[in-house]
Amino acid sequence: MEAATVDSLEEWVAFLRLPNVTTQSTADIRANADWIEAEFQRYGYDAQQLADGDTPMVYAAWPDLSPDRKTVLFYAHMDGQPVHPEEWDQESPWSPVLKTAGGDVLPLERLLKGEADPDDRLFARSAADDKAPIIMLLAAMNALQAEGLEPAVNIKILLDSHEEGGPRTLGDVVTRNAGLLAADAIVMLDGPMHISNRPTVVYGHRGGAGFELTVFGARTELHSGHYGNYSPNPAQLLASLLSTFKDDCGRVTVEGFYDGVVFDEETKAAFASVPDDEAAINRRIGIAEADCVGASYQEAINYPSFNIAGIRSADVGASRRTIIPESATAAIGMRTVPATPPQRLLSLARAHIQAQGYHLVDGVPTEEERQTYPRLAYMTKGGGAPALQTPLTAPVGNWIVTSLTETFGEAPVRIPLMGGTVPTSGLRALGAPIMLLPLVNADNNQHAANENMRIGNYYAGVRALHGLMLTPFDDSTEEKDN
Repeated sequence: MEAATVDSLEEWVAFLRLPNVTTQSTADIRANADWIEAEFQRYGYDAQQLADGDTPMVYAAWPDLSPDRKTVLFYAHMDGQPVHPEEWDQESPWSPVLKTAGGDVLPLERLLKGEADPDDRLFARSAADDKAPIIMLLAAMNALQAEGLEPAVNIKILLDSHEEGGPRTLGDVVTRNAGLLAADAIVMLDGPMHISNRPTVVYGHRGGAGFELTVFGARTELHSGHYGNYSPNPAQLLASLLSTFKDDCGRVTVEGFYDGVVFDEETKAAFASVPDDEAAINRRIGIAEADCVGASYQEAINYPSFNIAGIRSADVGASRRTIIPESATAAIGMRTVPATPPQRLLSLARAHIQAQGYHLVDGVPTEEERQTYPRLAYMTKGGGAPALQTPLTAPVGNWIVTSLTETFGEAPVRIPLMGGTVPTSGLRALGAPIMLLPLVNADNNQHAANENMRIGNYYAGVRALHGLMLTPFDDSTEEKDN
């Protein structure tokens, strides 16, 4: 396995040299699809592109799938977040750079020869999110071949072409190729490991919903000297309205917002078993104390949340003018949990706004509306993605936990629900249980400048997947409905 891992490092570096921002270049994504398809085929695996407009996805599989083995579909994505090269501490985000834990630049040959220290890091866009897991899969499969071993499960792989941006067409691709992608379980290789860097398994994720809320004042901007104290200020009104959504301790005050959220004893035990150092979390993010929504960090992210992502009204700084704005807008993001679907939270938010005395309009108010209603607001329709929760007793989870324990000699961290959202909704048409197996270091700077992958995590990731591929999977009591 060591040799296969070292051999894969050159492919990892080559893959990272391919720009992969879907929203900036569909040609770049096609180049990524062509490259990774050819790599799997070069080693004798089945591989083909799945049509999806100008940005094909890629399917790969172990050859000679056996009806006597359960089938696992591994999901990862080959696209990455947009970059601002000037923010990176290297010539280009597409030119991988090896550095020590202290930030000193090292010759790339040190990595390619298998001589890198486990704490060294490779910096590039998608170094962690999500090209490393893709090449880890290839390396683990190559290790099996080199060892003359057959996997204990049928291995299928789906590589998404625009998880990070562009239209959400994963569900369409899955539906069109349902027979090809059919599986008994789905393992998503996305997201970061627990901050302790212990092997980690995640049973679900929050969903998301969002909208923009605009409060209107006068028909146009007004001189603050002539109309201050007379014409209502929409920025002040918006601030007051937003303050009604939460109390001073951070709990959402919208009626019914938390309804249905109940934790059984097993889930509470799972929260307690996660080795979070909340004092360290507070120091790392720079706060004195946390909101009091949950009794712990893990419990807090298992509640739905209401977040003001941004506010806009008139100007500040050097552009500031002495005016009363004509409107003020807030961007709202809500994270959902399985008991609180997106549309329900959106409906509750709408009802809450109306309960504060606001008349909701469909866009810019008409003259009749301006003369009739003292408080006017516009709420965009919003949208959302559902949360996922695979039961903590699910056989697919037991399979992963058993394998990781045998591979690393310690039980993994079991996280009931992670805070972020991944595109599991596009995979649910397959009717298979879904788990998340994060393999990358938590401090990888994903989505930001100087994204990186710890080399020790890369090697461990190959070990984890190699062990999983050799562990038989029994889903005889699996719940198929997620």
